[in-house]
Formats: sequence, structure tokens, C-alpha cells
Amino acid sequence: MADEIDDRTKDVLKAVVQEFITTGEPVGSNQLTRRSEFDVSPATMRNVLAELEELGYLEKPHTSAGRVPTDHGYRFFVDSLLQLNEPSPRERKAIEEGIAQTTVEERLQEAGRVLHHLSRHASVVLIPRPSAATLTRIEFVRMKGDKVLAILVSSGGQVQNKLVSVDFPVTTEELAASANYLNEILRQGLPIEEVRGRILAELDSERAQYDVLAARALQLGAAATDVSSNERLVVEGTGSFLEQPEFADDVKRMRALFRALDEKHKLLQLLDRVQRAREMQIFIGAESEFSSQGDVSVIVSPYGPPETVVGTVGVIGPTRMNYQRVIPLVNFTAQVLSRALEDE
Repeated sequence: MADEIDDRTKDVLKAVVQEFITTGEPVGSNQLTRRSEFDVSPATMRNVLAELEELGYLEKPHTSAGRVPTDHGYRFFVDSLLQLNEPSPRERKAIEEGIAQTTVEERLQEAGRVLHHLSRHASVVLIPRPSAATLTRIEFVRMKGDKVLAILVSSGGQVQNKLVSVDFPVTTEELAASANYLNEILRQGLPIEEVRGRILAELDSERAQYDVLAARALQLGAAATDVSSNERLVVEGTGSFLEQPEFADDVKRMRALFRALDEKHKLLQLLDRVQRAREMQIFIGAESEFSSQGDVSVIVSPYGPPETVVGTVGVIGPTRMNYQRVIPLVNFTAQVLSRALEDE
């Protein structure tokens, strides 16, 4: 359908989208003819707007004389007409300094806060699953009774403690030997879920049948690596939707949006699609099932060390967002997070 649009019509569509993003008001032919780039009569402009409406790029809200972009219009604008601006030095500095935290979790939390502050939209960060973390070391501490504390240290600096029960007597020396045995496996730099698979396979091997110490080490390792695989989702700044008149003035739409935000499984499914695609994705309005009411766009980029995607970061805002500015902010935040994880 894009081939049906000549250059002048594309320029008009671009102008309508930019004007509506700026003002939030329907755009009429008289507004556009006053712009210096258009040397046409209001009648000619009305014909161009009518053509764009017929093609599904624009629509008239209620009885207004002006027009607003449809999801289809925004999509064409983003894919074909948009010229992106690089983040300003001030914005780059804010993102880099915000992510320069001590722990991985603090960096991810701060990434969401900074992205919300700069974009003025809600931010979303998908924190890596514990089971996807790459283990570098495991230690055991003897507790009272039949309890042992397993300490799992990941390559990202995250530390997970897990209390496990044992059905055999164990000494401090045996726990140290078990940790050494398991740390030989961890030298290969595998995610927890793969380490667990390797341990379970070893438990079924012939060696575990006659080597009591190895069997006990493997049993401890299997219990310690049985961690939750649930994703952890951090959403920051949902109150920013109250600053947008299309939501603040429509209680029904606002309630539907916040219900969607509460149903985090829908958002997780969307972010999982981005993680599998391994590249930035932009979902405009009804393109995603996240918001049944439409009028919401989600811009998300994956992050992680080279050749590894461990999570996603992005923004959720009205379809009437400044894509020219927000897309580079999301992209740069993902790049800085990826570099930070690479340095771990």
C-alpha cells in the first residue's frame, strides 16, 4: 500500500503525525497549509488528507474537522518516514552514570528509573531469570540439623542463597570437598539450568553409583541449583499516563490500561517475543495484545553480553509519543546495559 503514496502525500502524513504528537489535537488542512514546506491550497490539502484517510493512515475523531493518525499511520511513519535523533550528551551521561552501580540488580533498577525520567513514559525492565544466570562458584555452609546453606555466585555478580535439606550426615570438610567437585563443572561457564542438567546426568552415571562422596556432592548440587525460573519484571512510572490527556480524561481507558499493567503475564509474553527476536521491537496500538484498548505503544530492546540475550528494557507510552527521541533512548540504554554486563 505504501507504493500508492507519492512523496507529497508522504510529507503530509509525516506533518500530521508530528503535529499531533506535539499538540495532541486533531490536525486540519488550514494548519498544514500554513507550514512553509507546503505550497498548496487548502482544497488540495483537504484532498490529500481525504486520500490518507481512505487508505487507513488517518481518521477523524468524532465530528472533528481535523484528523489524527491511526495505528497504521504511526507504523508507516516509524518504518518509513522517521529520522532518529541521537541522545544528547546530557541524556547519554545520565544513562551511563545511572547504570554505573555496584550490583547487576541495582544497574537494572536504575536503568528503568533513568529511562522513565528521560522519556517521561513508563519504563519496563525484564531482569534475567535466576536459572539463566551463568554460575562461577558454589559454596556450602553447614547449618543446624539437616540444613545446608548453598551460596551461588553468578558471573554478573549476583549472589543467591538457598537453604537445602540433606538426608545424610555431612561434615564441614565434606561440604568443602563437594563445593570443589562442583566448581570443576562450573569452570565451563554454564547457566544454572544447564549446570543442573549436567549434575542430574552425572547422578545417573555409573560413577555416582560407587563413589559416595561424588554422589553426595551431586545431590547437594542438584538441590542447590533447583531455583525458580520465573522472570522478574520491573515497571517504573506508570503514573506518567495520567499526564496524557487521552488517558487522564478517559477513566474507562485508564482503568483498562492499569488492568493490563497488573496482568503482567501479557507483558511478559510481549517481552519474551523481543528476547527471542534478539532485536529492538516496536509495538504500536493494537499490534500487541498488551492493551485491549489500543492507543499504547511499547518500544523494547534486548540486552546482554555479546551473543547472549539475558533480558529486555523499554518504555510503554501513548501511541502519540515522540518516537524520534524515545527509540534512541531505549536503544542506548540497552547498549550501556550490555556493556556493563560484558565487563562483569
